Amino acid sequence: MHAFRLLAALVTTLVVVMPVSLQAQAQTDGQWGEYDEVFENGASHANVWQWGWTGVYGTSLAVNAYQSSEASDPDDRFDARVGVVKSALAVAGMLTDRQPHPAALAEYERLKASGDLSGVQALGLQLAQAERERRGWGARVSSLVVNGVAGAVIAADGRESDGAINFATGMLVNELQIWSQPNQASSAINRFQPANLSLGPITIPGEYAFNVGPQQLGATWRY
Repeated sequence: MHAFRLLAALVTTLVVVMPVSLQAQAQTDGQWGEYDEVFENGASHANVWQWGWTGVYGTSLAVNAYQSSEASDPDDRFDARVGVVKSALAVAGMLTDRQPHPAALAEYERLKASGDLSGVQALGLQLAQAERERRGWGARVSSLVVNGVAGAVIAADGRESDGAINFATGMLVNELQIWSQPNQASSAINRFQPANLSLGPITIPGEYAFNVGPQQLGATWRY
């Protein structure tokens, strides 16, 4: 009788533990799948963005270089020379200021191979912070200076309205460049997940999300 009770207890323990273990394994696999999507899609988006905008500025450089000598109107030739400088600086910026996502993907694959989930989570936070910084006001300073000088040069040539248009157009293109950058890590981290808040015998169902900003890192819980 005692042996039967021991066997029954063992079977009950296995029945309870195995579903919990399977659930934990499924949850871990689900987390890895989510991280796969974030890092792989981010790297793919970054490569398309990098070479796409490099191509845009490279084409602009070639067109302006041609117009600087071949345009029939002197004002067009002058503006094209200004455009050559702006486009050359933009191409140089694209080639030197790389997106962090391809390097983050390589680091993620290394951490995943070692099963370091906490390291992957920290890497995701770092990548999200980098994404936010690349969309912050600091990312607009160089464009503001370059387009401001270009517009002023054209205005000094006696064409204030053309200078203003050149400045506004350059800033608009820069905004498109900034907001078309990959932000997969920021979107994933700021996504609300189910969570329960326990206060003694009381349990309050809700959701939480990590919030990453240019100068801050925090968490939000809502119910």
